[in-house]
Amino acid sequence: MARTPFKVEVLTPDGEVFNEEVVEVVTRTAVGDIGILAHHVPVLAMLDPTELRLFRSETDVVTFAQGEGFLQVQPGGETVLLLVDEVHEPSKINTSDVEEKLRRAEDELSKAERFSAEERTARRDKRRYEAYLKAARGDSG
Repeated sequence: MARTPFKVEVLTPDGEVFNEEVVEVVTRTAVGDIGILAHHVPVLAMLDPTELRLFRSETDVVTFAQGEGFLQVQPGGETVLLLVDEVHEPSKINTSDVEEKLRRAEDELSKAERFSAEERTARRDKRRYEAYLKAARGDSG
């Protein structure tokens, strides 16, 4: 079944990463995964690190390792905007570097005082690096 295309823009502090029409967006918000099709109701949500999937068609999928940020589905559901702190092409992720960062985050988490800013930072970093590794390894499950 043919789906209706809509515009998606992915922006980082470094600039525009993606600006094309797609038929579906799949990402993760702070409350769970979300799939967006054309004419979706307006949404404003916080994004968690995950593998961002942008479907140009059912078989043509662009993927990114997405950091934290915000998602906006504009009224009318014809435009989706993702403002994220980082976006990486999975094939360009240095997994050994990310694995080392993950180990450091886990170490910091184990040392952090409960409910401290250090604990929150270490948890956030751990989630980010786990998501980046999943995207780099093509593990979207």
